[in-house]
Amino acid sequence: MNDLAHLKTPAFLVDRNIVEQNCVRMRDKATRSGVFFRPHVKTHKTVEIGRMQHGGAAGPITVSTLAEGEFFAAAGFGDITYAVPIAPEKFARAAALAKKIERFNILIDSEAALRAIESFGHVFDVFLKVDCGYHRAGVDPEDPESVRLALAIAKSPAVRFQGLLTHAGHSYHARNVDEIRRVACEETSALTKFRDRLGGLEPAATRSVGSTPTASVVDRFEDTDEVRPGNYVFYDAFQATIGSCRREDCGVSVLATVVGSYPERREAIIDAGALALSKDLGPDHIDTKFGYGIVCDLDLRPLPIKLVTVSQEHGKLRAADPLPVGTQLRIMPNHSCLTAAMYDVYHVLDRGKIVDEWRPVRGW
Repeated sequence: MNDLAHLKTPAFLVDRNIVEQNCVRMRDKATRSGVFFRPHVKTHKTVEIGRMQHGGAAGPITVSTLAEGEFFAAAGFGDITYAVPIAPEKFARAAALAKKIERFNILIDSEAALRAIESFGHVFDVFLKVDCGYHRAGVDPEDPESVRLALAIAKSPAVRFQGLLTHAGHSYHARNVDEIRRVACEETSALTKFRDRLGGLEPAATRSVGSTPTASVVDRFEDTDEVRPGNYVFYDAFQATIGSCRREDCGVSVLATVVGSYPERREAIIDAGALALSKDLGPDHIDTKFGYGIVCDLDLRPLPIKLVTVSQEHGKLRAADPLPVGTQLRIMPNHSCLTAAMYDVYHVLDRGKIVDEWRPVRGW
């Protein structure tokens, strides 16, 4: 671990071997299940891991920004789904990207969006976003108006209807594996029941699901056609706590340095705050005192230390034993997606040694 002493902190560390193992496990599960694998890249935003998700190839992916779509298209990824309901102001940019690759799917969930596409003049590949219980976006699969909208999309000459897409984000509210499994059933059954109500469209609408907790705990993908997990490449303290993974499956950490030590009040300060770790409280529905990540030593062994508060560039630790100024610690983040998004470079580790640097795409 001597390599770490030379890094400027805070620094984002990626364990290449763990990430590769996570990628192999999820990809193999999709292959065994006979479903189309379209992993999300928003967690890592790097070409290196995007290829790793497909065993070295530039396979189908899901993105959350047009910047990601353009970045991965330039790297040879030719089948991309932009899995955020698209704003009309982005149609021209999306159309330009679609012309450069084999397929670029967009997402809508309203009549207004469909009419805007029809007025724009480019034929888009379109998924209808369906709400399977998360209540963030998507149409209600029980509402007759949702069926009417789906049929209108399927019949519109301005689009090529690809199918139904959902995200079981409410799986993050689960407390254990059994609860995640129940959400997984809700996720797939919502799309299957909705598709059945469409009256046998030809070709049949693709059912696309995506959530790392649900994708991680099921033994086999069933009752679906396509899966889109993303966080699984890194996992994080949150996923380990709700049961999506083991703690040893978490492949990223933030290296930080103690910059202030106050043994009289059993506290210390590190140079990693909200901009290095995010302000995500993590699984506070399970543990209200969980803190802002799991504090570990340089070998990623958890320590009896709590990261209790974060401000912009400071993190406050509560520790029974004094922590001398200059001590290096590794923080397993609560939410690896948000934490990774704070860094322009990832320091890649192989058996504790820095072997590479990966640079993610940024912006929208």
